[in-house]
Amino acid sequence: MPAAAEPVDRSAARVLLLDDAGRVLLFLGCDPADRARGSWWFTPGGGVEAGETLPEAASRELLEETGLQIEPALLVGPVYDEVAEFTLAGVDYRQSGVFFVARIDSHEVDTSGFSALEQQFVLDHRWWSRAALRATTDVIYPGCLADLLDTL
Repeated sequence: MPAAAEPVDRSAARVLLLDDAGRVLLFLGCDPADRARGSWWFTPGGGVEAGETLPEAASRELLEETGLQIEPALLVGPVYDEVAEFTLAGVDYRQSGVFFVARIDSHEVDTSGFSALEQQFVLDHRWWSRAALRATTDVIYPGCLADLLDTL
């Protein structure tokens, strides 16, 4: 049996986007290569490109995924970091993620900037209250999101 390939190491910058009601924006995703694995909710954000700072990557990802332009200097944080291992589209990843906060009044999400892969695996988006996060049986990443929001 061949040895399993090492996961791809990746740095990511993510955003806890909070509206004036204190709700957080999450995307619903699934693995396009294995939809039987189910779905999960996750924050906007993604990989850090060469030469970018973490706040620059978070700002760029927020624009691409939501249509919302927030200058990197206006992001608060980092407020949380984690290492997550996951498989997406047949590739194993080990991702070091750093989370920032952005507060807005409201925003109509525009996903027209999604990459081809995001178009395949992102199914929906929703603004979540902390009460809804605590009550759901859906999978949410990071798993501590409701508690994290309580500390902000």
